[in-house]
Amino acid sequence: MPGCFKKTLFALASIISFASFLLIVVAMGTQKWMTGKILCKTGVDLVNATDPELVKFIGEIYYGLFQGSKIRQCGLGGRRSKFTIFPHMVKKLNTGLHVMIIMFLCVALFFSLVSFGFCILNAIKVPYRAIKGPAGVCLWNFLAGGFIVLAVTSFMAAVKLHHLTERIANFRENVFQFVILEEQFEDCFWLCVASATAHAVNLLLLAINGINFPKIKTKTEEANVAPEDIMY
Repeated sequence: MPGCFKKTLFALASIISFASFLLIVVAMGTQKWMTGKILCKTGVDLVNATDPELVKFIGEIYYGLFQGSKIRQCGLGGRRSKFTIFPHMVKKLNTGLHVMIIMFLCVALFFSLVSFGFCILNAIKVPYRAIKGPAGVCLWNFLAGGFIVLAVTSFMAAVKLHHLTERIANFRENVFQFVILEEQFEDCFWLCVASATAHAVNLLLLAINGINFPKIKTKTEEANVAPEDIMY
């Protein structure tokens, strides 16, 4: 049976692994990975709008991995429209990169659950095989955190290098052209970052678990037996 200290560490690691799993589920299910402001460039050019009038041509957009919404402002008031990534925008976006982001997160979900199960196992008993022990838990946490980092990095590449927000904003816009004024990563994106951080914390806990702390030994005093004591 593992000691009380190791039980506590593995119990804490199991909670963190399950929390990481929940964070990824929420991030994938919520559609606010990115928000931004979009300017209707065509409308501005048509009326030659100046700074005070630009407000009438600035709309908003937000989207996640599967769907989103935008408010287009082209001088005649805001018009809200919703869109889905699959199957409508598949040809418009970098499909391979977008699918990879989703696959990375799904694999991270799996390894987070595996890490949770192995942490529970190690909190209950000492596994016979090394792969089921702390070494295995380290491996699953490393893989889960690594795939989350890959997903986050890929999403950043899609936004910054492949102009994901601009492509989505101009989807099915035959007359008006929109440019991105500003964009920022939202809560769901940072939930994935927090999930990767959670697995890093687990690796730190497992490193602490591997440290062999010196045991405190109590020095027993040797009893001095005198000849007089033997007589009595």
